[in-house]
This record gives sequence, C-alpha cells and structure tokens, in this order.
Amino acid sequence: MKSEIVEAFAEMAKERNMDKEVLAEIIESVFMGMIKKRFGTTDNFDIFVNFEKGEIEIYQNKKIVEEVTDEVCEIDLESARKVEPDLEIGDDFVEIVDPRSFGRRLILSARQNLSQRLKELEKESTYQAFSQRIGEIVSGDIRQVTVREGVYLVVDRTEVLMPPSEQIPTEHYRRGDTIKVLVKKVEQTTKGPQVIVSRADDRFLIRLFELEVPEISDGIIEIKAIAREPGERTKIGVYSTDKRIDAVGACVGMKGIRIQSIVKELNNEKIDIINWSSEPEIFVSRALSPAKPSRIILDEDNKTVIAMLPDDQISLAIGRGGQNRRLASKLTGYDIQPVKESEYKDLVKLERLKDRPLTTVAELRPSVVRKLLSAGLQNVRDVLESDVQGLMNIRGIGPKTAEEIVAAVTKELNE
Repeated sequence: MKSEIVEAFAEMAKERNMDKEVLAEIIESVFMGMIKKRFGTTDNFDIFVNFEKGEIEIYQNKKIVEEVTDEVCEIDLESARKVEPDLEIGDDFVEIVDPRSFGRRLILSARQNLSQRLKELEKESTYQAFSQRIGEIVSGDIRQVTVREGVYLVVDRTEVLMPPSEQIPTEHYRRGDTIKVLVKKVEQTTKGPQVIVSRADDRFLIRLFELEVPEISDGIIEIKAIAREPGERTKIGVYSTDKRIDAVGACVGMKGIRIQSIVKELNNEKIDIINWSSEPEIFVSRALSPAKPSRIILDEDNKTVIAMLPDDQISLAIGRGGQNRRLASKLTGYDIQPVKESEYKDLVKLERLKDRPLTTVAELRPSVVRKLLSAGLQNVRDVLESDVQGLMNIRGIGPKTAEEIVAAVTKELNE
C-alpha cells in the first residue's frame, strides 16, 4: 500500500544520502509504536517497508477459532473464509492492516516522531561524514558573515562555521563568494554537531602545497617545519628524499607558477621556502633569510641561538615588527637573538668581565669580599645574579652595604 510517509522519507534519504536500511528500521520502530498504542501488543504483527515503491505493509497474524475471545489474535472461520474459502479451524490467517486505519491523530504523531528521529539521524550522519574529512580541503559558499560568530558556509548541503580565529585577518568575506577551507574539527554541541573550518590553520597551507606540488603528495619532498602568521608571512622548511630533485625549486615551480597559485589563494601572503637541514646551525642560518648570519652560536641545552650578523643586516634579520626573527625561531625551535658583529665583540668582553674574581674588584673592601666568598659568591657574575635582595641574606651585609657591592661591580664592568 502506498504511504505518503514512506515516500516523503525515501525522498529525504535520497537527497541526503542516508542509509535506507537504517531509515527503514526507524520507520518500522515508529509504526510498531502505533500498533502498540492501538492493539496493546506487537507480538503478532510484521512490517515491511519498500522505499523503491514507496509502500509500507503491515501484517496481523491471527489464529482461526470457532469462537473469538481475543480480536487481536483470533478470527472466526466465517470471516476468514470470505478472504480464503479453503481455510479451516486452527489454521493461521494473515490480515493486511491499512496504515490509514490508525486514524489522523496517530498518523500525525508518527510524522512528528519520524521527523525528530530523522533529524537525529541526520546529525549523526553529518558528524560521521565530516569526522572522516578532517584535514581535507573543501569548497564552500558563504551564506552569512557575522562579526562575533564568524563566517557560515554551506559545504555539501551542510552548514559549517569558520570562527574569527580561523580566518585570515587580511581577508574580507562576502556573502555568495565560494572559498576553499580546511575541515579542522567537528564539535558536539547541544544543537548537534558543528563543523569548524579554517583558512588560518597551518594544515591549510600544507594541503595547498600538496595540491600544487605533486612531489609533495608523492612523498618525494617533505614539509619538515612550518611557521605561519596568516595573511602576513610564512616560512616552511622542505626536504627532498631524492637528491636529483631540488626541493625549493620544485615548490616554486617553472617561472614561479606553483608558488604564485598558493600565494594567490592566500590573498598574497608572503611565503619563504627554505631547504631544511638536520644541522641546526645551517637551518637557523637559512631560516633568518634574507639576512645572512656570519656566525651562529648554539646553546642546545637552553634551545637558544645567538646569530651574529653584519651591522647592515641586523634589520633584515629582525624584520618588520620582529616578524622575521619570530618566524625563524618558531620554524627552527630555537630562541634566536640576532646580534650585530660590533655589539657581539662588546658582549664577549662583558661576559669575560663578569667572570672576574671578586678579589680583583678595586672598590670592594677585603672584609666584604671575605663575607661574599664565604657565602659562595666567587666572581662578578655571582654578585649580579644575587642582586641586592640576595646579598642582604648574607650574614653581616645590610641594605646599604648590598647596594654598595652592586654599585662597585657594576662600575667595574663599565670601566
């Protein structure tokens, strides 16, 4: 028998690519609920849903008896023989139940129930579908732009959100525009799953490189490190597993066509492509490009680097607003301190002065030196690191004496 409910939901299942078997189970469940309400039991009922024909068939199994005491499970012989003349007492009889016989009220209730279950199914389907697409680039049409919540897009008939933190700050989004975004995550909220997309995430840029540079998607070139300030500038370290292939050249492409395509997609974000090296000194030196350090002094324990540069290149190394130094530090994992060559010489001299024994500081009285030595302070550096407050903790040294000690060693450094 044709059913408007089945036809309507079959159409929804087709439009939203839903599993018909799951949908059929839901419809059967809802109709079983209607049968329970009307007949008080579902034990002797069977339901078959046919989405192709848009039909639902409900069968009520009865036993043929001489005298009916239970109209739900039994039927008299005369009534049964009106359908099948050859039946006898004790035989089974299958009666077809017309869904419309449940009445308008039950049908409306079933529609509401089905609609609710379908929404839940659709939410679960969305969550599962996009959970499997995390890290993938998709195209979406901008539906709404809000300052507070962000940009709402429609991707494959699903509304997704790009919060302000996931947008490229220098971009302006307009309703109706089609843009590429990265599926970043799917969050479960009280209103159902919320798909979060991004253009600011590092993976968005990595995926763009994978699309434009076949050597990356093939695994011949690896992106070893990335430091990005979305919309402004990015540094990436690339490495070729095939010595015959130049990693930087492959990423740039013939006449720069590959990198230009990526830069255009990122609204003219500057991209520095650097050959990655397993030797930190070399990688740090390259990371500070376009500046060219004359010397790199590495402190592996503290993850710091002093990069010595010709005086006229210090501004290049630091970059506008410190951006070049900041990105180079993030890319390499070292806190890089660019220093002018002229300043470095003074710095070395100063460090040497800090190692001078306290006994050589002219303005320190011998009695004071003895107190400092007994407290474990051996040189100028120890005193400077203790400062006035630390010196006051030494027996026999008060606030005034502590200040005089610090002034004496400071004067020694400045002479």
